[in-house]
Amino acid sequence: MLIDEVEVVIKAGDGGEGMMSFGKGAKSGPDGGNGGKGGDVYIIASSDLTLLNQFQSESLVSAEDGMDGGRNKMFGRMGEDLYLNLPIGSRLEDLDTGEVFELKGVGDKFLFCRGGVGGIGNHELRSAKITTPKFTISPKPGKSRRLKIILSFIADSGLIGLPSSGKSSLLNELTSANVKTAEYHFTTLSPNLGVLSNKKIVADIPGLIEGASKGKGLGIKFLKHIQKVGLLLHCISSDSLDALKDYEVVRKELGEYDKKLLEKDEVILLTKSDLVGKEEIKKLKTKLKTLKRKIIITSIHDEKSIKKLMEILS
Repeated sequence: MLIDEVEVVIKAGDGGEGMMSFGKGAKSGPDGGNGGKGGDVYIIASSDLTLLNQFQSESLVSAEDGMDGGRNKMFGRMGEDLYLNLPIGSRLEDLDTGEVFELKGVGDKFLFCRGGVGGIGNHELRSAKITTPKFTISPKPGKSRRLKIILSFIADSGLIGLPSSGKSSLLNELTSANVKTAEYHFTTLSPNLGVLSNKKIVADIPGLIEGASKGKGLGIKFLKHIQKVGLLLHCISSDSLDALKDYEVVRKELGEYDKKLLEKDEVILLTKSDLVGKEEIKKLKTKLKTLKRKIIITSIHDEKSIKKLMEILS
């Protein structure tokens, strides 16, 4: 199940306590060490759309606290930083300040919550006036944010079509994605992203069926994600019994959900061309020309057709 909206608290580590300590012996004085700095939290944008699932049973995610200072001027260890991967297209809203952050580029990384400064031990607090300080300076807490994260992924192009029209196989071939494929409907249960060599993002939208806009099949859960896709790659299997009807079913569902989806640029991909003969492909193209769309013949077993498609997407 794809989780596309969560509320979570993200917290950097607190600083460790400074130690108040005095060494033994006549010449010994204050020797309490400082506490370590708390770990920072970094956000990294990823093409993995399932990453919000990590919060399914977690409402608090935090970096490690700094360790307390010790005797003999021992400083506490710094807390480990937390690198939190979130899906590209995520919108992060700070529920307390109203600040909004959007993840737009795969691999983008930024410091999100800074760890707290460690406390000061009494060794460092010595001065000419106070030679034996019997106090420490308290550490600072790490930055904490209460967030609402909404996934609304952004892709340069999106593969749409009926179930088993070859979308996932194409995504695997075009990019480094590794989506599960099989010869039965609804193998893909959540959208997947792949990144072309030129950093263009391609999305595989789970198969739509008649009635999807009313909640049938996988329902409207994934239709909303098509809104932020640039070019639609409408996949129709070359061995379809009625390619025109297949096309119209998907277009009808897009229009009933949001008529603006029908205004997006669209290319028709006749997939699995290796399953039929050249004459059959020719008839299909003639039939689909009435749609006045660019038609591309492709097969994951035809390297030339894949290269041609990659050039178009670039």
